[in-house]
Amino acid sequence: MTVVSIPLATEMIVRYQTGMVNGSPVIRQKSITGLKADVTDTDLYEVAVALFDLLDYPLISVTRNNRYDLIEE
Repeated sequence: MTVVSIPLATEMIVRYQTGMVNGSPVIRQKSITGLKADVTDTDLYEVAVALFDLLDYPLISVTRNNRYDLIEE
């Protein structure tokens, strides 16, 4: 049995700091869904950096989640 994966979509998850409470950073997370599965890691990261350059919050991390359909050939 051979199983093939078919790319469906990519999700970008960004974590950013919105402030400090009692000396600890307040971290928020935002998911951006519906991205093309063939986007490169570099392009995805550069878009996240460009978006957060427009905001007052520092970007903490960028995570990529890929979704695939698995089918049997």
